[in-house]
Amino acid sequence: MNDQTNTWITAAAVGLINCHSCGLLHKATPVHSYCHRCGASLHLRKPDSLSRTWAYLLAAYILYIPANVLPIMTTTSLGSVQSNTILSGVNYLLVSGSWLVALIIFIASIFVPVLKLMILSYLAISVQVRSSWHPRERARLYRLAEIMGRWSMVDIYVVTLMVALVKIQGLADIDADIGTAAFGAVVVLTMLAAMSFDPRLVWDNAERNNE
Repeated sequence: MNDQTNTWITAAAVGLINCHSCGLLHKATPVHSYCHRCGASLHLRKPDSLSRTWAYLLAAYILYIPANVLPIMTTTSLGSVQSNTILSGVNYLLVSGSWLVALIIFIASIFVPVLKLMILSYLAISVQVRSSWHPRERARLYRLAEIMGRWSMVDIYVVTLMVALVKIQGLADIDADIGTAAFGAVVVLTMLAAMSFDPRLVWDNAERNNE
């Protein structure tokens, strides 16, 4: 593990600051400064990274409950009105034979958000307790969380497409419900949490514990 943390020189160790926006390196100064190229504010690490990450994560955990309990869409067909949550919608699609769509919605709506919340929570806790355990693997987990964020809105797109297709065909009337808004908020909050988390904190703790 030591080989992962003490074989290179970091920008911070030689008094340099990396611009978070454009990547340009600057000399660290005792006063607050701005990037010479893009004008962004310069920080050695993202300010209040852990606090903001936890705030977004807690809000996402809270909203994840209504996102799964409240209906995401209401279907009206031949005078019959039916509201579906994410899970009941997945079950309905399975029963009706659309197992591929059901699988996509289950992975995008249940599996991916929970996995992303768990990964970001684990990373935040490990930094909070100053863990030096396997920093390279934790860095990979962070990259995985970032990649998953790009696909988190798949089920929102599916619901939107279903609403549009059904309305065009005139077979039934489908309306997106309040659960969709809650789930969309969860997705946005987890993306903000991933953006707020500074993965360099993982290496800071590893280097500090190996000094």
